[in-house]
Amino acid sequence: MLVITGGAGFIGSALAARLNEEGRADLVIVDRFGTGDKWRNIAKRDFFEIVPIEGLFAWLERFGDRVEAVFHLGANSSTFATDADEMIASNLNYTIALWRWCAAAKRPLIYASSAATYGDGSFGFDDAGGLEALKRLRPLNLYGWSKHAFDLWALREAAAGHAPPRWIGLKFFNVFGPNEYHKGDMMSLVAKNYGRIAAGETIRLFKSHRPDCRDGEQLRDFVYVKDCTAAMLWLWRQVRQDNSSGIYNLGTGQARSFLDLINAVGAACGVPAKIEYIDMPEAIRPNYQYFTQAGMTRLRQAGYNAPFTPLEDAVADCVTLHLGAPDPYL
Repeated sequence: MLVITGGAGFIGSALAARLNEEGRADLVIVDRFGTGDKWRNIAKRDFFEIVPIEGLFAWLERFGDRVEAVFHLGANSSTFATDADEMIASNLNYTIALWRWCAAAKRPLIYASSAATYGDGSFGFDDAGGLEALKRLRPLNLYGWSKHAFDLWALREAAAGHAPPRWIGLKFFNVFGPNEYHKGDMMSLVAKNYGRIAAGETIRLFKSHRPDCRDGEQLRDFVYVKDCTAAMLWLWRQVRQDNSSGIYNLGTGQARSFLDLINAVGAACGVPAKIEYIDMPEAIRPNYQYFTQAGMTRLRQAGYNAPFTPLEDAVADCVTLHLGAPDPYL
């Protein structure tokens, strides 16, 4: 069996869909659903069981000997979160407990880190530097710090010989795609603005407040969720064959502008995107990132040579097969 925490979330449900396509139905979906439509992310999935987040460790005591690997994708992913106690409990301590279970049970662990760990990018976006390089990073928000704190903890534990037999940390960059509809303000600009662009309405983007960057030319490494699941499963299978444990960036290695992204949505809808630029709130200006781009050398050197879908093609796939379809879910 494969355990997927956050299995009804954005990346987790996309991973479950891909595993189903490959014939795997022995999935243990660990998540919390609430009263919204998050359940729709797994409405078409085949799975073994759904386990509440709080019940996972009791479940592992009973069925842990049947677990093949743990994909830990569940987290509080809000970059606006301010409750440090909750963030430490959900993103740091819960992950530490899963790591310790996987180490004791000798099961692989694949977990989600984040590009938010890189902070303002002053020290680059390279995943190959090891513990000392990671120590120099300064995340800009509580969410980024919680992910960074675990990355550091994991590297120290691995150096001390207290690690699962195989482990992978994935620094996801700006992921977009189907099944992110439950995320509200944390949705990508593709999902958030598709309906308005298709209807010919004007959407808003932040102005640039730097003289060296024009409005709309702020750059991000946008990566399609389907490419993420392909790379994730390749790494899991690769790490079963050798000792490629460690932390990897998961982006495309190619930064594109917000203007490119919105124009790609317009092209996929068959209408020109209408954009109004508005002032960025002063509260977020000091910590705003004008550029992110994943260094992909480590993943490529590990042997992953599949191409990442070009932005325009990925947006077209998302719009045509999902956002613009009667059923937008994977």
